Amino acid sequence: MDVELLEIRQFMGQFPPFDGLSDELLDAIAERVEVSYFKTGSEILELNDIVSELCFIRSGAVEVYRRQGELYNRLGEGDIFGHFSLLRNHKVRFPAQAIEDTLIYFIPNDVFQRLCEEDDNFADFVELERPRLETVAEQQKKSNDMMVTRIRKLVTRYPVMVASTTSLQQVAQQINDAQASAAIVLTQCTGSPRYSFQDSEGAKWKMVGIFTDSDFRTRVVAEGLSPQTAIGDVASSHLITIQSDASIYEAMLTMLRNNVHHLPVLYRQRPVGVVHLSDIIRYETHSGLYLVSNVFNQSSAQGLAKLAPDVSAAFVRMVQEGANSQMVGSALSTVGRSFFRRLLELAEAELGPPPVPYCFMVNGSMARNEQSIVTDQDNALILSDDFIPEEHDAYFYALAKFVSDGLDACGYTYCKGDIMATNQEWRQPLSVWKGYFEDWISNPTPKKLLQSSIFFDLDSIYGEEHFVETLQDLIARRAAESPLFLAAMARNALNRTPPLGFFRTFVMEKDGKHNNSINLKRRGTAPMVDLIRIHALACGSKAQNTFQRLKDISDTQLLAPGVSDKLSYAFEFLCMTRLRHQMIDIQEDREPDNNIEPENVEDSERHTLKDAFHVLSNAQKFLKFRYPVPAQRQRH
Repeated sequence: MDVELLEIRQFMGQFPPFDGLSDELLDAIAERVEVSYFKTGSEILELNDIVSELCFIRSGAVEVYRRQGELYNRLGEGDIFGHFSLLRNHKVRFPAQAIEDTLIYFIPNDVFQRLCEEDDNFADFVELERPRLETVAEQQKKSNDMMVTRIRKLVTRYPVMVASTTSLQQVAQQINDAQASAAIVLTQCTGSPRYSFQDSEGAKWKMVGIFTDSDFRTRVVAEGLSPQTAIGDVASSHLITIQSDASIYEAMLTMLRNNVHHLPVLYRQRPVGVVHLSDIIRYETHSGLYLVSNVFNQSSAQGLAKLAPDVSAAFVRMVQEGANSQMVGSALSTVGRSFFRRLLELAEAELGPPPVPYCFMVNGSMARNEQSIVTDQDNALILSDDFIPEEHDAYFYALAKFVSDGLDACGYTYCKGDIMATNQEWRQPLSVWKGYFEDWISNPTPKKLLQSSIFFDLDSIYGEEHFVETLQDLIARRAAESPLFLAAMARNALNRTPPLGFFRTFVMEKDGKHNNSINLKRRGTAPMVDLIRIHALACGSKAQNTFQRLKDISDTQLLAPGVSDKLSYAFEFLCMTRLRHQMIDIQEDREPDNNIEPENVEDSERHTLKDAFHVLSNAQKFLKFRYPVPAQRQRH
């Protein structure tokens, strides 16, 4: 494959749905692509024309219209269009016009049909009969079924390649300049032997060896060789390689079986990179499993605090690989619980055994297994009814402070609302906690519930789990039979509305720091969690996770058929938009937050975002209707 085609396949392979295709299918596309240039204002597809190619935008911008001429979508680099027509009668249903000077890759219909037949994920991506929210959410979910990551993911730069006649000094300089740890050694050849390829100028080369920084120490310095020695005389000729399409797992096994630390990665026979064993180890150590193991190996709160960057790295990796919000939320909650538990173990080791049994309770996102990388700590202590404040409270305050301070050092900031076990109000015996919930449910007021609603997401993290289970049972039993409580919760849930104005335009924040942005938590995921929680309480669900609550709601048929699915798709999309935004913040060395600027969101995603907010808006309108204030209470 010549350099131009290689550039086409590498560029297209960065964008969905092409990023998940095999090398073979990417080749099939690149070899058949036709390139066309369109000036600003020119028509690309006209209504009712016959279309026989899928359109991929290499550069520029395109507007797609409905039959009546109204704008349907605005697309940019990496987007596709024309697939509607290819999937139906090959007549243009959505005409398209270049709104900037635009370069289009045209992919023939027979190649498009092959992609649909041979790659289910590609087919799902282009099949848009279902609502956009459903399509996007299902695509995110399906991407997790392909989590055997290809080794090409770890290739970040082209390899250093040198002719066998190059001096050791020159090779060392090239390796140093490229900040690499190895060079691939080449010799010119004829014919088509193994490891041969053609460069951009048409010259034919063959890989004959590899030279590593380790070789430099053992074969050059230790042997006292001259810097002018040809690299071909000392490079290892024992070549072990792997194809770019192989999995990271296969690459690791190849290295271990052959006892090598450097593995040239080939596309066909052309070297495209060199992976070092440390790249794979680094990749694996960013997994949640390794991180949890490492947490429990720490012997101090200071050691735990040093793992905070690893949490961010694990988060970025999961989002990059296409994990859905449930996977990310569950993984980060598991990691957070591990920090909690290890801090409690260290606290007990320092303070001694607890004077009475207790349960450390978490609330909010960790209790729901829905944490993001931007989170604070919401927790409380449930103590045995044998608790005597004068004798025991000093111990439990010290325990709570040790944990709270440790969590803050690890990146779980103090709760601004003081929902922490260091607050004496939230460090009470089980009987007092029962009284709290009985009062919140029996005598609800907007202010009281505004402060306490976070406690209706609750889970045990350490100690006597049955304390929390007792409270969960009480809530499930009492909430469902308390219409006044549900009505009060519903009114509070309507305080945070989605940012939709007239004609479904976005309404921006105007708070100065995040001016002209949308807080996806405050205006999206949080109100969605609130309204789903109310429905779950109404149907007696003991689930804490939002998706599990939706399943319970659906099973009881409290909502009309299909509504739970719409809420699920919308919630998933809002969560993933928020998580991807936070991932980009981390990658660009910014403090991650919940605020997005719509102008920085791709047009297709912006349309889907409006769909999700519209689902939320409709659900809030139904909430007010479904849980009215009881008539008897209204007369007062």
